[in-house]
Amino acid sequence: MKYDIKDIALAPKGKLRIEWADNQMPVLKVIRERFREKNPLQGARISACLHVTSETANLVRTLKEGGADVALCASNPLSTQDDVAASLVEDFKIPVFAIRGEDSKTYYDHINSAIDHRPVITMDDGADLISTLHSQRRNQAREVIGGTEETTTGVIRLRSMAMEGVLLFPIIAVNDAQTKYLFDNRYGTGQSTIDGILRATNVLLAGRTVVISGYGWCGRGIAKRAQAMGAKVVILEVKPIRALEAVMDGYRVMTSLEAAKIGDIFITSTGDIRVLTKEHFEVMKDGAILANAGHFNVEIDIPALEALSKEKRKIRDFVDEYTLQDGRRLYLLAEGRLVNLAAAEGHPASVMDMSFANQALSVEFLLRHGRSLEKKVYSVPQEIDEEIAGLKLSSMGIEIDKLTSEQEKYLKSWEMGT
Repeated sequence: MKYDIKDIALAPKGKLRIEWADNQMPVLKVIRERFREKNPLQGARISACLHVTSETANLVRTLKEGGADVALCASNPLSTQDDVAASLVEDFKIPVFAIRGEDSKTYYDHINSAIDHRPVITMDDGADLISTLHSQRRNQAREVIGGTEETTTGVIRLRSMAMEGVLLFPIIAVNDAQTKYLFDNRYGTGQSTIDGILRATNVLLAGRTVVISGYGWCGRGIAKRAQAMGAKVVILEVKPIRALEAVMDGYRVMTSLEAAKIGDIFITSTGDIRVLTKEHFEVMKDGAILANAGHFNVEIDIPALEALSKEKRKIRDFVDEYTLQDGRRLYLLAEGRLVNLAAAEGHPASVMDMSFANQALSVEFLLRHGRSLEKKVYSVPQEIDEEIAGLKLSSMGIEIDKLTSEQEKYLKSWEMGT
């Protein structure tokens, strides 16, 4: 079995982390038990480009239990947990190509190693594997039945490919499942982003002005948790309805240049490029902290920050201090990459339980129906979404009511009024 990881000797620690996460992933555990019994993925080759974490380990274990032949690479150079990668290789015999801190060349070499697995199903978090297939290995892309995409940034890229007519196989946008974005994006990103910033800096949020770029589900979650810790929250938005919602939720809303002058901590969560740029850095306070919660390290204009600086030094793990020409210091966290995974451990396992349950059941759906689907981006089927929500409630010991036949009839009728 080919693999490329940091150190196989880290496996014992990684296995403990995987077991700890598994204890908090009851929905995925139920799916794994069914997969083990029914073998619905028998013989399917799957290449997954995901964050190599303990939660992801339990997803790929589940796929293997269902009969799949899985290879895994990292979807971010700084998100890999090296001990988890070692355990997947040593204890679960799953080929992994991921090393924390790998350079760009190694990152793409690892993606190509996963593609060498000749998948019939792809799994992506950011669409780097799919874009590599389409740009460099198009002939092989035609072997693929379908793929899944985990995050907002990747879905945007894939919808663009579908609109331009260049997408070579259907994609299920796992990110768009309600049991994903309403929980993973809001509660997972909200908690883990703040966690990453606090682990990197140990600053007190109470009384600080925290500026959040983007008020999608990730931005909403970050804002709520920053506010709960006593921060004064400012929201930056380009969409009027979202900006209005932020105002009605009690936050200050202003332009990015206004906010740049007053912010203490800046968090980008837009999925877009160059959100914080030279003009913002030029007016920021001495000591301002810059963090990114978006998938790629493009939201903070790092080349512009370096061009403005006369000195750079690493002052703490995950904290680079940039001293500008006038002596002001700006602090960039985790090299501008995903701060929740680079400086912390990513989302809690209990919320990834639902996200990865969507992944597992979407793979099963693609193997059944993928060849009959058009080459476009699809939402997770509603029945899968609701099944996962029901399983999660059941795991929490919660029961809910059902509509009576009379109530169902009323909701479908136009004749029954007052």
